[in-house]
Amino acid sequence: MEYLDIVDENGNPTGETVERSFAHKNGVWHRTSHVWILRKREGKIEVLLQKRADTKSFPGCYDISSAGHITAGQGFLDSAVRELGEELGITATEDELLFCGDRKIIWDDVFFGEEYHDRQFTKVFLLWADVDEKSLTLQEEEVSAVKWMDLDKCIEGVKANAFKHCIYLEELLMVKKRALS
Repeated sequence: MEYLDIVDENGNPTGETVERSFAHKNGVWHRTSHVWILRKREGKIEVLLQKRADTKSFPGCYDISSAGHITAGQGFLDSAVRELGEELGITATEDELLFCGDRKIIWDDVFFGEEYHDRQFTKVFLLWADVDEKSLTLQEEEVSAVKWMDLDKCIEGVKANAFKHCIYLEELLMVKKRALS
């Protein structure tokens, strides 16, 4: 079982923990880290998208480069570094992650026949890493594939819903703003 810290509206742990499935069934606030991997190619910025495994929520959708729940007692940065290693086989250090901003995610739906009430306080990070997608070690139960996409084309594709994704436009724009600063 995976336990998460229960957090207040600002993402601060309350001192209580909850099992992950209980948090999602009951809408308990918890924390996540999101990492967007970018690189520069031919004068343009590209973003690495992961394609979610068929056994995950939003199966087969393109999503954030790497993301994950923060287990009880862990922090945003160490969780982000851990997820990069687990999901993609990327070794990074906390000081390589550039903070882009905070997000509050509220999502209610039904996944695989079960009610799902997500309440996440998320810190969003950017990692500059020119990696070859063929060299990555994908965590099969989480990620079925990855691909590089021109950042501006990705933004336009998300706006137009031109490809199967579960990307929040506001977060992608937050990352672009940080990348250009």
